[in-house]
Amino acid sequence: MKVKLLSALNDNHVDVAQTSSQRQLAITISAIAGELDKNLPLNLCLILDKSGSMHGKPITTVIQAVEELIDRLKVGDRISVVAFAGSAQVIIPNQIIQDPESIKSEIKKKLSASGGTVIAEGLELGITELMKGTRGAVSQAFLLTDGHGESSLRIWKWDIGPDDNKRCLELAQKAAKLNLTISTLGFGNNWNQDLLEKIADVGGGTLAYIERPEQALEQFNRLFGRIQSVGLTNGYLLLSLVPNVRLAEFKPIAQVSPDTIELPMEPQADGSFAVRLGDLMQDVERVVLANIYLGHLPEGKQVIGHLQIRYDDPLINQQGLLSPMMPVYADVVKEYQPASNPQVQQSILTLAKYRQTQLAEAKLQEGDRTGAATMLQTAAKTALQIGDKGAATVLQTSATRLQAGEELSQADLKKTRIASKTVLQE
Repeated sequence: MKVKLLSALNDNHVDVAQTSSQRQLAITISAIAGELDKNLPLNLCLILDKSGSMHGKPITTVIQAVEELIDRLKVGDRISVVAFAGSAQVIIPNQIIQDPESIKSEIKKKLSASGGTVIAEGLELGITELMKGTRGAVSQAFLLTDGHGESSLRIWKWDIGPDDNKRCLELAQKAAKLNLTISTLGFGNNWNQDLLEKIADVGGGTLAYIERPEQALEQFNRLFGRIQSVGLTNGYLLLSLVPNVRLAEFKPIAQVSPDTIELPMEPQADGSFAVRLGDLMQDVERVVLANIYLGHLPEGKQVIGHLQIRYDDPLINQQGLLSPMMPVYADVVKEYQPASNPQVQQSILTLAKYRQTQLAEAKLQEGDRTGAATMLQTAAKTALQIGDKGAATVLQTSATRLQAGEELSQADLKKTRIASKTVLQE
């Protein structure tokens, strides 16, 4: 398995007379399978909410979706299942798939809804189970919940008791360091979208929305299809820039495909930067956008930086492999004329849609309904520019409701968040 690495500037020409020029660098990463490469075994943990609010059709449809998922696992794949409510328990310890019917029977027997929602305890048990089967496998967790984590009681300046949400984010960060990927599924309309988005973003996964119980199977299958296509794991983008070229100070790096995520950087001792990518898929390109500034550079074709991917290949049990170093060039010219790249421009607009929606949500929380509606309209127009008609419809509908003096429902807010992060028409 090899890494495919491409890069392009939104405008490859730079005016030699300018002392500072801003550019967006799009970096595309994916895994490429060789003729003899096989699909990697999966090490999947399902972390499922069985609180009282899941009683009835919700828990029934989740069990059905889980059963179909188990039927899709192959010989050599591993499964574990954790259920949580007021406390968490392992209902299927980490094991190689041998008797799917027995596993399904055990899940049906033990997954009954009752109690509260302590997400962190379930997440902690899920990480523990995943760690039992990581060797030579793609290790991922699907975390499904229909509620909010329980917050600590605050008396003056002291927190009394555990803060479930804070603990969840700490665990997601721990999972990322252990090369585990966490995707989250929000069920119904009362889950905490900020929390589940952050867990998925930190955990290198994706956020899914199950608005109605009958959508559970579709969303489980979508996430399962993604992990089946993973070819390499623990990917890091290594970025170094030459003197007179620097990253923007505020939010310099973001992923724009397959989901939009603000990516944190880790400065390295040699002055370069490492950005965690997590699992690399074979048929889904990861596109990362870096916001850079170029200072005064001499005329001609100039190297402005270097790119490399560090990764693990579970199939051959090797860690810390490096792709060939790739130089990034810019053409510094005396008579400047733009040489714009339409694909990079598409990525810039995708990120703009996300950030415009974020601004709208912030204005709404501040009570500025007019400002929120205006930003949502702007985001809807941006979505149309990139051909994302599904997101444009969702964003414009929310804007129109705010302009009419209506409150946005929990479902509206969640659809808006998903529309900001993904291309809905796909």
